[in-house]
Amino acid sequence: MSSLEHARALVAEAGRVATFTGAGLSAESGIATFRDPTTGYWARYDPAELASPVGFAADPELVIDWYNHRRRTLAAAEPNAAHRSLAECADLIHVTQNVDDLLERAGARRVLHLHGSIGLDRCDRACGYEERIDLAAPPGLRPCPFCGAPIRPAVVWFGETLQEAVWNASVEAISRADLLLVIGTSGVVYPAAGLIDHARSTGAAVVVVNAEPIRSPADVVLIGSAVEFVPEILAGRRTGGPGGSPGSDVGRLD
Repeated sequence: MSSLEHARALVAEAGRVATFTGAGLSAESGIATFRDPTTGYWARYDPAELASPVGFAADPELVIDWYNHRRRTLAAAEPNAAHRSLAECADLIHVTQNVDDLLERAGARRVLHLHGSIGLDRCDRACGYEERIDLAAPPGLRPCPFCGAPIRPAVVWFGETLQEAVWNASVEAISRADLLLVIGTSGVVYPAAGLIDHARSTGAAVVVVNAEPIRSPADVVLIGSAVEFVPEILAGRRTGGPGGSPGSDVGRLD
């Protein structure tokens, strides 16, 4: 049995399946990985400085301009075959490190964004104000209408903690999964990467699709693109495997 056949069989036979995704899932939709060195003007800046409270305090206009550049790129992008295949399996729950909305645009309904959403803005002072923005025409730097503090993207920056509710829901989803499908992540950014180890500790099978090997152990590792492998892996599940059909209550959190 080939690695692809093994992965397909594991996914088709699993009861509850959760996915854990990173930048590699969206790369073939034209969304550059966070540290991509070839993004022109922005390659001159350290993303870790732009995506941090310190960077925002030092030059908030530069940070907003950088995020708005990313937002306009995302607005012009489309979900790829991997996004669509994942969305077609309605019983899957998706834990993602990505801040884009391509899974949702593909039709996925159960998505947990560990690092927030680039499609939302919030008050930097955390007064509670939040608003959804137009990715194609995002607003510039502006004050919060409630307290006057600067408005910033509703994403988790370096040096910030993950949202407790989202983290707890992600841990619960993976704790209940029979299989974790890891796609497009190097598995080195913690605490998120610890979810792979957590899946192993609860007895779940782990299938990895990534452009290069990852450090965490897995039952099957497929080296290549998400677009290449994910539709093939999910083919049996989409056609009525034991995991359930769209609308099934398999893997519900409630």
